[in-house]
Amino acid sequence: MSDDLFLKIVSREIPADIVYENDDVLAFRDLNPQAPLHVLIIPKTRIPTINDMQPHDAELFGKLFLAAREIAAEQGVAEDGYRVVMNCNSAAGQTVFHVHLHLLGGRGFSWPPG
Repeated sequence: MSDDLFLKIVSREIPADIVYENDDVLAFRDLNPQAPLHVLIIPKTRIPTINDMQPHDAELFGKLFLAAREIAAEQGVAEDGYRVVMNCNSAAGQTVFHVHLHLLGGRGFSWPPG
């Protein structure tokens, strides 16, 4: 059994509120939402951090963003706007070392985040 929490969700070893899935990408609601809509979008294969990304992963990362666009439209936040965030390593707030996008929407956002 993998120690990767997200791979356990992909394999359905642990439950999640899945909102999107295709051959390469899985998206599910965050258990600790920071906005009315907070979805995590992950590749089904493990890449620990952005620093571990290789040139051949570029298409996969593009698929994550295409999924974000589709989910935002399906969830009704595309027109008003949404935020997509990817953290890299602990100092940036990454707690699960399997790259993932945070799709946040349903409220206004300012910069810097807070």
